[in-house]
Amino acid sequence: MVPAHPQNVALVRRMLECVGDTLGMPDRVVSDVRLAVTEACTNVVRHAYEEGEGTIDVVVRPRAEGFEVVISDEGRGMGTSPDSEGPGLGLPLISALADSVELGPGRHGGSRLAMTFPMGRA
Repeated sequence: MVPAHPQNVALVRRMLECVGDTLGMPDRVVSDVRLAVTEACTNVVRHAYEEGEGTIDVVVRPRAEGFEVVISDEGRGMGTSPDSEGPGLGLPLISALADSVELGPGRHGGSRLAMTFPMGRA
């Protein structure tokens, strides 16, 4: 868990890159994970907390065939954003990069985004 500040998006991205490298994931998969996680964390920073203070919770679950990344927050949840004119490209991009995506409410309010990535996509 890290504070939902813009500079921490890079920190989370780097941590996930290291996990992928440690697991021996192909560079292409690590790049997809980095981009998807960047989009997910940026959404939290930009939209989750109206008062600007909150956290990004990151969970990584290695699996035999790859790994799952869960990004969650305790912010305002999904809905229209006052700082946006419509749906952005973040969620469609994440869906294109990950093998599976589950988006829903978090356990303590906010949002939860679970993404799975394969171990061996070329």
